[in-house]
Amino acid sequence: MPPPLANTTPDAPLLDPDDPWRGQSRLSAVAEFVAPILLALCGLVTVLTTLGILAVLVVQSVEFFAAAGIGVGDFLFGLELRPGARPPRFGVLPLVWGTFLIAFGASCVALPIGLLSAIYLSEYAPRGVRAVLKPTLELLAGVPSIVYGYLALLLVTPALKAALEPLGLRVDHFNAVSACLVVGMMIVPSVSSLSEDVLSAVPQGLREAAYGLGATKFEVSTRIVLPAGLSGVAAAFILAVGRAVGETMAVVLAAGTMARFTLNPLTSVETMTTYIIQVVGGEASYGSPKYLSLFAVGLTLFAITLALNVLSNLVLRRYREVYR
Repeated sequence: MPPPLANTTPDAPLLDPDDPWRGQSRLSAVAEFVAPILLALCGLVTVLTTLGILAVLVVQSVEFFAAAGIGVGDFLFGLELRPGARPPRFGVLPLVWGTFLIAFGASCVALPIGLLSAIYLSEYAPRGVRAVLKPTLELLAGVPSIVYGYLALLLVTPALKAALEPLGLRVDHFNAVSACLVVGMMIVPSVSSLSEDVLSAVPQGLREAAYGLGATKFEVSTRIVLPAGLSGVAAAFILAVGRAVGETMAVVLAAGTMARFTLNPLTSVETMTTYIIQVVGGEASYGSPKYLSLFAVGLTLFAITLALNVLSNLVLRRYREVYR
């Protein structure tokens, strides 16, 4: 039997086994080379933007301390904020107190509502209801914050006055309770959406094992699913609190601009973001200590927000459960 004829077709491709692009089109090869560079450049832009913001805040803050003639300790631990006094007082603690008062009150509103909503969407809601309810809930995140501020000014505060003043409780026109309520409703979608994603990612096998042992749906939701996703839920809580700390327009319209220490949430307080808006929109001359103080306050707010984000990452890494 004669041997088979060799392929002598003149158009047959000659493939080099050492060619790194063998089996790939030239276009896909170029894409594989260019894509990592573009992605790295995009990541570098975000890092450089953050570093640029930090550099501006640090440089202007140093200039503020030199112009105002005060130390960092006097600024961070000062109990009075009176830029127009003689001599001026630039203690940031009243602003920090007002910021955390609003953030704490907003958390008391948003965290329970957001977590319970996430448990319902993850464990109880039928698929059709969930498909409608979750996007509807997330629409709250798309409402501009200034709308929430007007809601507090025109609806929440009058309702508080009507409910509490007959009981002998005086409610200021600008007060912390109104700000806490509207900011709390603003961050409910963040808590609910992030927590629901975490709870939905818990393996179905854990639920089935609990049902096989005779557990009820409520017991599965609260004793199996929630502890399994607790790290992600805690991270969602911290990120939501960070947003409440940095909220501006709703707090400006709802809480007012009275920088002071108070335990009465029915009176006006001032946050760090409110002070920044007040200085920018006021009559402070460019380069004056009062104008430069907004950069020092902004740097303090930046540090607080950064600390909250780092804390959320630490919680997520420390208590994260990995299921295989």
